Amino acid sequence: MLADAGVERGLIGPREVARLWERHLLNSATISMAVPDAADVVDVGSGAGLPGIPLALARPDLRLRLVEPLLRRATFLTEAVASLGLTSVNVVRARAEDLPPAEAQVVVARAVAPLDRLVRWTLPLLRPGGRLVALKGRSAEQELAAAHTTLARLGAASSEVRDLALPGGLAATRAVVVVAGESRRHR
Repeated sequence: MLADAGVERGLIGPREVARLWERHLLNSATISMAVPDAADVVDVGSGAGLPGIPLALARPDLRLRLVEPLLRRATFLTEAVASLGLTSVNVVRARAEDLPPAEAQVVVARAVAPLDRLVRWTLPLLRPGGRLVALKGRSAEQELAAAHTTLARLGAASSEVRDLALPGGLAATRAVVVVAGESRRHR
């Protein structure tokens, strides 16, 4: 679907087709290691369904909301979810800032925004003790350092960079994991 309709609709570039498995699908699936069992998960800025759809395929125990504000992307997501028979996945056409606060156990994001801005949109969505898992790659440490003040202001309980790796010797995916504090300020 990504190699055909995803390219035709401009969701991924044509040069990315050769790298779909390692760079996009498996990279997204690694996030499953940082998500607790049977969690309510929100994928903010889902775009082409990354990381939400690979996460749903790897972890059918999860309940996912794919959040995407752009109509053409939300339409693609709706079609992909139906085609794949993902009954525990819903597509929501909205911006993260428009979602109700404190509903999610986990928020995931990939290539959405710099961490400093991303935490302002996502930490309010988390229940106390919930976690943000943001795939960040090589920039993880720098982005985490730059977001220090914002994390403190929003009441984050902890934050760390984690290397998530799937079996088989593939390169690890670098993620920032932020745990929401018990008492925190919204946006």
